[in-house]
Amino acid sequence: MELEVVRSTQITNHMLRITLGGNALTSFPDDQEGAYVKLIFPQRNAPRPLMRTYTIRRQREMEIDLDFALHEPMGPASTWAVNAKPGDRIIVGGPGPKKLINQDADWFLLAGDMAALPAISVNLSKLPEDAIGYAVIEVASQADIQSLDHPAKMELHWEINSTHDPNGDFLVSKVEKLEWLQGQPAVWSACEFNSMRNLRQFFHDQRDIAKTHLYLSSYWKLGQSEDEHKIAKQQDAEQTAANT
Repeated sequence: MELEVVRSTQITNHMLRITLGGNALTSFPDDQEGAYVKLIFPQRNAPRPLMRTYTIRRQREMEIDLDFALHEPMGPASTWAVNAKPGDRIIVGGPGPKKLINQDADWFLLAGDMAALPAISVNLSKLPEDAIGYAVIEVASQADIQSLDHPAKMELHWEINSTHDPNGDFLVSKVEKLEWLQGQPAVWSACEFNSMRNLRQFFHDQRDIAKTHLYLSSYWKLGQSEDEHKIAKQQDAEQTAANT
């Protein structure tokens, strides 16, 4: 479907919101916050277009909000976003299914970086009012901290990391310091590829989180394009399956 830019809103220093609308949203299903769409960028002299995946941060009648984490160097999607003006048009595929935390748990742990912040925000807003636990969110600066709707007993830990860690140690080091609560936890985490692998090792080897209560995903890989990242994810999944 083809949608058009309604407005552009700078949320924080490194987060830009693009609101899309258009008649094509007439047939778009309701209740899709947390689902994903594919932005499709045709490429001259290329057999296939580029596609980039973004979480639906908010949905209103005939509008959806997509939040773009801005970084250097900018990729095709973030470059498009910073230059987008009302009336610009873009091809959008989806929506794809929501990936939400398992709510059948005694407490909750959400962890991720700025690429995952839209999905973390949706997850927090959909938790029960009496939910307890933590959200550990890695951001580039103090100015990137957002005001998020969340249950009163969910502690938000904003962790500032102005430089990317090639070993992916930063986020897991913050999660390891949390007081582990009693009862069955549910964990949702999405972040950079190496950071995800470190978190996976922690949740599997040290905390023995059941697969039914663990969602882990890498949204990007430092120094690689999205297409290269997809290959790395596939290879990692095959290696993980072979070792289990």
